[in-house]
Amino acid sequence: MSQRPLSSTTDGRLNLEQQRKRAKELLPRLKTENPTATLSQAQWQIAKQLGFSSWPKLKAHVDALDFAARHPGFEASDEARTTHWRCGNDIAHSLQVAGFKGQFQMLSDPLCMGPVRDLPTEDFRALRSAFISQAFALNEADAACRLSDEYDRLEDLANADHSVLWCEADAYDQLFLIRALAGLERAPGKMELIEVDRIPGVERFIGIGQLAPDVLAWLWPQRRLIDDDAVQLAKQAWSAYCDSSPLKWAELAHGTHPALPFLAPALLRQLQELPGIHDGLSLTERLSLAYIAEAGPVPFGRVFAELISRREPLPFLGDMMFHALLRSLIDGEQPLLTQTEAHLEWPRRVLSLTALGHDVLNCNTYWLDHASQERWVGGVGLRPGQPHWTLDENLSPVWRP
Repeated sequence: MSQRPLSSTTDGRLNLEQQRKRAKELLPRLKTENPTATLSQAQWQIAKQLGFSSWPKLKAHVDALDFAARHPGFEASDEARTTHWRCGNDIAHSLQVAGFKGQFQMLSDPLCMGPVRDLPTEDFRALRSAFISQAFALNEADAACRLSDEYDRLEDLANADHSVLWCEADAYDQLFLIRALAGLERAPGKMELIEVDRIPGVERFIGIGQLAPDVLAWLWPQRRLIDDDAVQLAKQAWSAYCDSSPLKWAELAHGTHPALPFLAPALLRQLQELPGIHDGLSLTERLSLAYIAEAGPVPFGRVFAELISRREPLPFLGDMMFHALLRSLIDGEQPLLTQTEAHLEWPRRVLSLTALGHDVLNCNTYWLDHASQERWVGGVGLRPGQPHWTLDENLSPVWRP
């Protein structure tokens, strides 16, 4: 049966009257194929397309959202004394709109990019600020000052009255989470986690930042205490991620960890930023080149939109992060991509594959045999022309001599 696709919600809000109207509009089409079709069957179809098992489940969720927006329960939980932590500022305004009164803090360091090594505090911060400055064309002193301020505040987690960490299931968020917890000796008395990998009614959940303020209020009572098991797991995972060998990291990525249930999938996706054994490409690079080969020449911004909306299995990149990652495919001595319209803002610049780009994408040659820039994934350094770690078809690390 062919049906007109329903427009999906992106911010998590659902209007029940609108869904009832859609069900009534759907009913005549159902009756053309089955004259005995009822409104209840049409409502069930609508609910199913929105990700619910029944119309009553859809209605119950809408009622829960409405109730949360009217009665968030902030006073009872002493939310005003809470510090909300996030790996960016994307929900800061929405929290205020929803009625949250607590303090907002963030760690904006994109730990899913660049070198992340087990170093003394000052050396680690210098390493990260230098990378951030270079990758995003920021003033190095400003980048260092901002990063130090954020990490200084993060060190206060152990002594905070009440902290709540807001996290998604992707690598950006999960690496922020384990970095925050790895700095603790044990779980504080009142540190909680709001963790989500999907939202009912949202067809393509990208991140908490896309959600409406009343959906954040609905998430608030779903927070849970962080325990010592989570802290110890985070320490183990952080150490593995910073290691120059990805073997322990891969072992965790292929495991199951109830203390932090979203950690393993995020680690596994991040592991796929290592070079593939046949083409030398990270998964982000491979997905990007594949789309450009199909649709190109194509604007840079459209490539990012295609990955985030369709092809990326666990979206973790912001637009500027994506731009920074792909620069090495454009700027090297033997590029995989050409860029035209350079006078335009980067999202409007047009990308095309070079002959080498086609050869690498088709696994006829290996990218790191031609690349001219060093790349890091966690603590794993990838230096062109030198032996390095790769990832095989089973997503297991293999040393390439």
